[in-house]
Amino acid sequence: MTAATQLKQQGGVPDLTWLQAEYGHLDGKDLLEVMIKKVFPGRIALVSSFGSESAVLIEMVAQVDPSTPILFLDTGKLFGETLRYRDTLRSRFGLTDLRSIKPDVEEVKAEDKNGLLWTRNLDACCDLRKTRPLDKALEGFDAWITGRKRFQTSTRAALPLIEESEGRIKINPLANFGLEDLQAIANEKDLPRHPLVADGYLSIGCMPCTKRVQPGEDYRAGRWAGTDKTECGIHVAENI
Repeated sequence: MTAATQLKQQGGVPDLTWLQAEYGHLDGKDLLEVMIKKVFPGRIALVSSFGSESAVLIEMVAQVDPSTPILFLDTGKLFGETLRYRDTLRSRFGLTDLRSIKPDVEEVKAEDKNGLLWTRNLDACCDLRKTRPLDKALEGFDAWITGRKRFQTSTRAALPLIEESEGRIKINPLANFGLEDLQAIANEKDLPRHPLVADGYLSIGCMPCTKRVQPGEDYRAGRWAGTDKTECGIHVAENI
């Protein structure tokens, strides 16, 4: 039975239960190969922050198909090192469809004219600069690939390899990979490292809301430090 015969009546997205049964034993490049070439050809994108471990996943995607669309959320608040790292990986892996997704100019003028919305309302800032722009960028895609892993936070400990959210399939090919696994791959393939990692930044987001992680702290302790916020809103709370 092919993926086409498993399409939902509404939306045309393959059934999640069938996808998990058919491909749930795969991960990493093997899962990407199937999803990019067989199940969602031309209808899947990678969403990447070009953060501390992004090179591993981007290199896997590029091996499968370097023309796979890569959506990069350029919030206007990123570290300069992240922007330069993006350019480094684009050149290294021959990425031909890297799209920088930015917040709507008029919405920024109306909601964050002085650029300090993050000091007043973190969730509103993430919604303006990340969630809404990504929602628009994902129009036309039936599935997207994320770089989330189970080791990152307790809320991601049960992260599935294949899931569904808001009518789209989400693929998490690195869900099973630990930090040591990723570091071993990066060493073996001599992948470029995000320059801020050596300076103590382990999980890297927007500059105002990212701090160095101290020894003994959780991997994502530097994100929105001092608050109870753990996610930007791209991944809904019940299945992050």
